[in-house]
Amino acid sequence: MPTPAPLHSATRPRPVDVSAVPEPAAIAEATLEGFNRHYALFRDCASAAKSHFEAGNWLAIAHTSQDRIDFYDRRVAETVVRLEREFGCDRIDEARWEAVKRHYIGLLIDHKQPECAETFFNSVSCKILHRTYFHNRCLFVRPAMSTEHIDADPPSYRSYYPRQHGLRQALIDVVLDFRLERRFADFRRDLRNLLRALRSRFPRPFVLEANHQLQVLSSLFFRNRTAYIVGRVINGFNVHPFVVPIKHDASGRLYVDALLMDPEQIALLFSANRAYFLVDMEVPSAYVTFLRSMVPVRTEAELYTMVGLQKQGKTLFFRDFLHHLKHSTDDFIVAPGIKGLVMTVFTLPSYPYVFKVIRDKIAPSKETTPDKVKEKYLLVKHHDRVGRMADTLEYSDVAFPRARFTPELIAELNAVAPGAFEEDGEMILVKHVYIERRMTPLNLFLEKATPSQRERAIRDYGDALKQLAAVNIFAGDLLFKNFGVTRFGRVVFYDYDEIDYITDCNFRRIPPAPPGYDEMDNEVWYPVAERDVFPEEFATFLLTDPGVRADFFAQHGDLLEAEWWQAAQARLAEGGLPEVLSYPDRVRFAPPAR
Repeated sequence: MPTPAPLHSATRPRPVDVSAVPEPAAIAEATLEGFNRHYALFRDCASAAKSHFEAGNWLAIAHTSQDRIDFYDRRVAETVVRLEREFGCDRIDEARWEAVKRHYIGLLIDHKQPECAETFFNSVSCKILHRTYFHNRCLFVRPAMSTEHIDADPPSYRSYYPRQHGLRQALIDVVLDFRLERRFADFRRDLRNLLRALRSRFPRPFVLEANHQLQVLSSLFFRNRTAYIVGRVINGFNVHPFVVPIKHDASGRLYVDALLMDPEQIALLFSANRAYFLVDMEVPSAYVTFLRSMVPVRTEAELYTMVGLQKQGKTLFFRDFLHHLKHSTDDFIVAPGIKGLVMTVFTLPSYPYVFKVIRDKIAPSKETTPDKVKEKYLLVKHHDRVGRMADTLEYSDVAFPRARFTPELIAELNAVAPGAFEEDGEMILVKHVYIERRMTPLNLFLEKATPSQRERAIRDYGDALKQLAAVNIFAGDLLFKNFGVTRFGRVVFYDYDEIDYITDCNFRRIPPAPPGYDEMDNEVWYPVAERDVFPEEFATFLLTDPGVRADFFAQHGDLLEAEWWQAAQARLAEGGLPEVLSYPDRVRFAPPAR
């Protein structure tokens, strides 16, 4: 992503005959038409998700979610081709494009998604102008339109008043208003479960204030096999967020699975380390504002990303990053921890993210290339990350202030990735970078962990491997340094250069050594193919610490057996799409037997 900062252009624009370029108003209208087409298709995906959910067509939901990720770039490319073909915009200069932007702003006055339309304009501008640096005259470095109080029809959320007809009737109305065509297996049971859970959350005497109400977002949130009702309980000055998951039983009828009200459980549900939601939003800013009141630990950038608007999330993230740079003085440094053989990583201590750059020359032991590494990261972007794989933001041509880079960091970049960056005056331009939320590397966490912390971390590490296996992901390089511990204490995988599908691996037991084999021999006695994996070997390089070894064998010893991985492959071969829920079994209502 070219840096939207008020810097010089890397190249001079070619002279252009302005009389040969159509009116800026026509170009602005064509650009907005490109965005409107994109957003209409985006909403079509959410509408289709509701139909797929009711039909129990989980594969269609997965394909819709994956395909939608690429929609934005396709619409940008189509719009650029149209502007160049119909309007000769490949010959436009920055002065005329500035006029296009002014007309574009006028078109957004009554628009329902002005912030996303601005981001679309930026994406098109970067393709049209072919510059390295841009300024606010040609791009929306700062938003031009306010998104506060944009009206949706129907409204973005509905209000229900338990004081008028009782809480039971309010809950009935909440569900009925979603117009689900598939029947519930036992809605009376579901109501009893919800009422019991709410009353346990608000023990009597619970004083109802005059403005007591339930506010519920008007569209369901769909992900994998589950639909989610998202809302909040208002009582006086108190706000209590809640989420109600709805699932299918074995006979295909619906049931309410749980009531989520714990802040951490809701935050984990809206984690970018999972697949993005499919949700129909006429006014996305209204949904994000509502969600921000429910999950204050998530930024607007993260929430836009979670509802499927990744490009808007990237725009907001980058604006936040520029703002942080202006209001901080610390230096970018080489990230602490064991250096990787594929990536070099740096960070800004005051900023909770790391910046990952692919090395120019990858160590021969990794048997990969920069292009293959990018393919692996793209695989993860399109895959269900089940809360166990870090989401990444990918940018191109990012300019950093050179004065903020320590000499050690510049020396590191020069040593391992000289082709990945260039110095341009007071700036360092990084040509390609992945940005991830900073976590404590698991190996460093274990070095300082108490026995109980170590036990929990090893349990979660094994759970992460098993949950990834359930969705057909094998991490490949299982070293603790490739996993991080999040602020919620969850173990998450973040190094993808050796990631692979479980179904593409060949899990084997090590055959017995032949008679007379010398254990000191460097050569193994059995053939090894490219995709062969020997789980018995995991203990050799993972479990060198006696405490870690004891904890791992006690909780996840089965991961060291080829048979466990072969059984995981067999489950995947049976078909269907498994689901790893973000909330624990202990909060679920007893679901119907399967």
